[in-house]
Amino acid sequence: MKLLKLLLIATPLVLSAFVLQGCEKGPGEKAGEKVDEVVTDAGNALEDACEDVKEKADAKDKDC
Repeated sequence: MKLLKLLLIATPLVLSAFVLQGCEKGPGEKAGEKVDEVVTDAGNALEDACEDVKEKADAKDKDC
């Protein structure tokens, strides 16, 4: 659940970074890309954790 909260907080921040930076390339774009990477990694970790729980519960459908 903490990862989901992170995603809910980080997504608007990523979008704001892109809007504020426009088309310029520089430190802002690099920071935005890093935030995007962190959000993607957090989403992947959340999905992996969900699949692990379903696997341990011996669920038929292990996809989250």
